[in-house]
Amino acid sequence: MSQTATEPQNNTSRKVKALLAGGLVLGVGAAVTLAAWTDQEWAEGIFGTGTFNIQSSVDGTTFDDHEAEGEAATLVFDLPVSENMSPGDTVAAPFFMQLDADTTYDAEVELTAANSATENENYANLTYGITEVSSADECTAEATGTPIVSAGTALDATGDPASMQLTAGAEGEAGAPLTLCFQVTADDGLTEDTTTNATWQFTGTSVE
Repeated sequence: MSQTATEPQNNTSRKVKALLAGGLVLGVGAAVTLAAWTDQEWAEGIFGTGTFNIQSSVDGTTFDDHEAEGEAATLVFDLPVSENMSPGDTVAAPFFMQLDADTTYDAEVELTAANSATENENYANLTYGITEVSSADECTAEATGTPIVSAGTALDATGDPASMQLTAGAEGEAGAPLTLCFQVTADDGLTEDTTTNATWQFTGTSVE
């Protein structure tokens, strides 16, 4: 009887273990079934830029870049500079600036530097002024217009220059040129038989 009594207990024990094992398998299967799905979406931005370039000319027709002091456009002063200046003379030369055909922004322009060969004694005997005029024909020693740099400014100084505006042209066209008139005056201390060089730098800033 004792053998018969123990036999059902062993069967029950095996059944319980089998159920527990089956439960563990079911648990693993449930974890796989509930795993998260993932997906991605991306956004892209493309950022273009406009163009900005100022060109200058001494004749109002042929415009080019003059972006370094060694590449400065040479102003063509009226008589009597070609015959050499004398004390009290004032000579004038036009200078033109415009935005090129590819430029997409307007510009604000300022005179930012003035340099002269100070080792030459005549630099101190020459002064200048800059006036904005409507055309090259109006650029004379007596020209009047919008003052940019006051007359009597030393060759190596900018004074307190006024800002100027350049407007971009229609698509594919250069902007309207700005005409400046340089007026240089010799004082009574001018020294004969010398040559003095002066350069001026203009800086343009884009304006939206």
